[in-house]
Amino acid sequence: MITAGIDMGSKTIKVVVLRNGRIIGKAMILAGFESQQAAEQAFATALEEAGITGEEVERTAATGAGRKYAPRTQQAISEVAGDARGVHKLYPNARTVIDVGAEEGRAIRCNEKGKVLDFALNEKCAAGAGAFTEAMSRALEVKIEDLGPMSLTSENAIPMNAQCAVFAESEVVSLLHQKTPKEDIARAVHDAIASRIVSLARKVGFEPEVVLIGGVAQNKGFVDSLQRALECQVMVPEDPEYIGAFGAALAATEG
Repeated sequence: MITAGIDMGSKTIKVVVLRNGRIIGKAMILAGFESQQAAEQAFATALEEAGITGEEVERTAATGAGRKYAPRTQQAISEVAGDARGVHKLYPNARTVIDVGAEEGRAIRCNEKGKVLDFALNEKCAAGAGAFTEAMSRALEVKIEDLGPMSLTSENAIPMNAQCAVFAESEVVSLLHQKTPKEDIARAVHDAIASRIVSLARKVGFEPEVVLIGGVAQNKGFVDSLQRALECQVMVPEDPEYIGAFGAALAATEG
C-alpha cells in the first residue's frame, strides 16, 4: 500500500511517501505565502524521489497548523497525534516526545502503545521555539547553523533573564557590550529555550525514553542544553523534521 503524509508547518511543508510503511520519498520546502502551492510542489518532489505517480498514492493524510488547507488529502490528524504516531513507530519504548519547530514547542506523554496520554504546548511565545534562535543569531551576528556548535565550546554558564524574544535580543546586545564571549551567550540562548521546553515536559509528567523531533532537533547546542536540563539522554531520529509527516502517512495507512 502506498500512502503519503503532508505536514503543513508554519515555516516549511514536509511530505513523506510510504510503501507498506517504509519511506520511499520525502521532500521539504518553505511554506511561503502560498502554502497550498508549496504543498503541491513538495508532493511532486516527493513523488519524483519515490519514482511513482500521484495516481499510485492510495491515501494521503495531513497534519500541521495548516492541515485544513492541505491538498490531495482524505483525512487530517493533529500535530500531537502525528508526532506520537511517527515516534512510536521508530522508538516503541518512547514515553515522552518533545517537538520544537519554528513557531511552537510541545511535549507529549505516551503509553506503551504510542497513545497520547497528555500534552502541553508553548504556542504564544517564541522563546520556546526555533524563531528564538534565529532572532538571537541575528543579534550575535552569526549564522544560525553556527549557533549550536558555538554554544558547545562555552566554558561558562550565564543566565538569560528575559522571558520574551524582544527583550532577550536587547539582553544579548547588552551582554555583547559587556564583552561577554559569544560562545557563552549562545549557550545561554539554548539553555533559555530548554528551560521553557522542560517546563512543558514536567507539566505532562515526562519519563524516559525521551525523543526530540522538529527542526530545532538538528541544533546540537539545544540538544545538549535539553539533556542537561532534563538530566537524561535525549534521542534524535534521522531527519527529525519529517516525523510529523511520517506519522500522518502512517495514519493514512491505517485509514
